[in-house]
Amino acid sequence: MSEQLKFIVEQLNKEPFKKNFNLITFDSLDTVQLLQILNDVLSEIDPKAVDIREETPEKTVKRMSALLDTLKYKPPGNHSDVSSFRQGLVSGSKPVVHPILHWLLQRVPDLKKRAYLANFLMKLAIPAEFLQDDIINDTYHQYEELVEGFKTYHKECEHLRSSGFSTAEIRRDITAMEEEKDQLLKRVERLMKRVELVSNHHQMLEEARQLRVEKEREESLTHQKQEQKYQLFQKEQRLLRLQQQLKDLRQAAADATPENLTKRLEEEITFNSYMVTEKLPKELKAMRCTVQYMQKVASEPAMGQSDVQEMEDKIKVVDSQINQLIEKKMMRNDPIDDELTLYRQQASIIMRKKESKAEELQEAREELAAAERELKQRDNQGQGSHREQIIRGDELKHLVGKLRRKGATYKKKRQEIAELRGEYGVLQRTEEILKQRHDAIQQKLQIVEAEKGISGYSDTQEELERVSAIKSELDEKKGRTLDDMSEMVKKLNSVIVEKKSALAPIIKELRLLRQRRGQLIEEYEKRRAQYESCAAGLESNRSKLEQEVKALREDIAQNENRYHYINTMSEIIEMQIQRAAEEMKAYVTSDPQKKKAIREVYMKNIAEQELLGKKLREEQKIVRESHSTNMEQMKMWSDLEQLMECKRQCFFKAQNQVSVDKIIQEEGKERLVL
Repeated sequence: MSEQLKFIVEQLNKEPFKKNFNLITFDSLDTVQLLQILNDVLSEIDPKAVDIREETPEKTVKRMSALLDTLKYKPPGNHSDVSSFRQGLVSGSKPVVHPILHWLLQRVPDLKKRAYLANFLMKLAIPAEFLQDDIINDTYHQYEELVEGFKTYHKECEHLRSSGFSTAEIRRDITAMEEEKDQLLKRVERLMKRVELVSNHHQMLEEARQLRVEKEREESLTHQKQEQKYQLFQKEQRLLRLQQQLKDLRQAAADATPENLTKRLEEEITFNSYMVTEKLPKELKAMRCTVQYMQKVASEPAMGQSDVQEMEDKIKVVDSQINQLIEKKMMRNDPIDDELTLYRQQASIIMRKKESKAEELQEAREELAAAERELKQRDNQGQGSHREQIIRGDELKHLVGKLRRKGATYKKKRQEIAELRGEYGVLQRTEEILKQRHDAIQQKLQIVEAEKGISGYSDTQEELERVSAIKSELDEKKGRTLDDMSEMVKKLNSVIVEKKSALAPIIKELRLLRQRRGQLIEEYEKRRAQYESCAAGLESNRSKLEQEVKALREDIAQNENRYHYINTMSEIIEMQIQRAAEEMKAYVTSDPQKKKAIREVYMKNIAEQELLGKKLREEQKIVRESHSTNMEQMKMWSDLEQLMECKRQCFFKAQNQVSVDKIIQEEGKERLVL
């Protein structure tokens, strides 16, 4: 029973309930609160549930019973009677509500699904006499067909959800593939129309397919070769890195003499002991003081402007007092204190230097550890992302030399580029001068042509020369193209003949393999049909068995709950019976050495309490009788105290007056003497 309560409280404290219960608060809930919690759980399972404060208890019990019946809840054995179960549900009985909450919270996702499906799959109960009407009968048949269709669609939806595919992605992929298919079909049609005009196009297509296969194979082999080269490069880099590490370790081992190791360990022990005994305790103490101060500040109420001003005034007063004390100390000027002050200053300076050096050493160690972690992380990143390793030692020297050579080459090339730029400027200036001369000559030529009456002759001549040059170039290109085409045709014919002779035996084998493929396809289709029919039968049997196993597991869980409840109750009753028997035995027996019965102990305690009450009542009576007398006496004492205080003040005043008179008389005597 306690395990059941623990499970209920844990589940109610989680999402989406967030009740923040413990075992005591949950067990102390009254019936209305317990029913409200049950209603909240049912509302989470079926959102159609309403608040119990908005309906009568009869409607609440009817609604909850109907929903529990829909969810296939079976009450424990001692509540199998429907009337007693409903009565316990109305009264909010814990033995009824707790098993329901335990059962619901164990299987919330499954019950949500079952409640959702119940809205569509639970058929309406229509009397048989109403089904005699043709319209109602047809409508009911349509309703049953829609229910069956919903079952089919729901199964398909669950299958798609479990398969991990997204409908939007599938639609996009289908649309893209259809577009690609249409484009490829159009392209294939165009190519087929072109190829049909060529003789032996089937054989050429087959050879093209073989060529494509060989190219793909060549690409895969090239890719494998590149991967193997990269792996070889990685292994070489790792070998160099390991060699460098080995070299460093050997150098460290050569320097690691016993004296050096001992000295290093002593320094490390001295530093660690200083950190543990002096520095860290001071820091810890300072942190604790800071925390206490912060806690004190946090516990105090909020301060206003007046409080802040008052604190500032107090700080000023304390500062002035400190300054006065320092001035007094400086005015004393004790030589012993001066010597001690000198030593104290030196000691404080040494301590500050020591602390600063310890902090610097600690920071250096932290930086070294951080650098080592970063180096290790970058090594791991380089290995994970297939990058080159960090270069060290000899590799770094080699890289520096290479960079220097490249720097010298860069300077040389830059000088050459500067010379070329200067030459380019000279040539550009020469071109401008020649263009100016050419324009001047052209102007003179046009003037001469105009004088002779043949304007435009030079332009026409240049155009004819240019056209003739272009024609001669085209003729040469045509000749070369025809020669190349004839040579290419010869080469292709020779290659085709060679390929035909090489492919003849392969084509014969291919025909046999095609026949074999047709036979295998037929056999595969037959076996596939047999497999699908067998798989469908096994799937239906498996679903039935799963439902039976699920129902049996639910029965086992209910029986286990019932067993634990009965077992716990029986243990409690046995303990109570045993306690009652021991009490009866102790009460009946006449043995003088027997253990006192609980009844006797309680009777003795009652008698003692009665005597105590009687004594207290007598004291109360005495106090009431003497109350008025005591009050009068207390008043007299207070009057006497006021009288004595008045006399004391009068005495002080008279004494002060006598001292003033004496001072006046002494001053008068001094004046007379003067």
